[in-house]
Amino acid sequence: MSFLQNLFGPKADFKAIKANGAIIVDVRSEGEFASGHIPGSINIPLDQINSKLNDLKKKNVPVITVCRSGARSGMAKSQLSAAGLEAYNGGPWDSLINQLN
Repeated sequence: MSFLQNLFGPKADFKAIKANGAIIVDVRSEGEFASGHIPGSINIPLDQINSKLNDLKKKNVPVITVCRSGARSGMAKSQLSAAGLEAYNGGPWDSLINQLN
């Protein structure tokens, strides 16, 4: 169970975090993002997260990461947290969209 908790982190109130200014970063490929995504989210594929750290830091807001299953978004959340950003793993994008409505 601790593996899943490490991957997804503690349960978060994503609706409140988003309402307080968080941005949603979808870390799937451009093609996956184009096939469907959360309105207003931005696409930064996982392999580009490190190169976009400064841009994300400049926004000075929390980041909620999403992907297809929650695995890539968990890796992105870890990278962002290690860089000092307030980050949350939102898990699968199609599940998070339901939590935000």
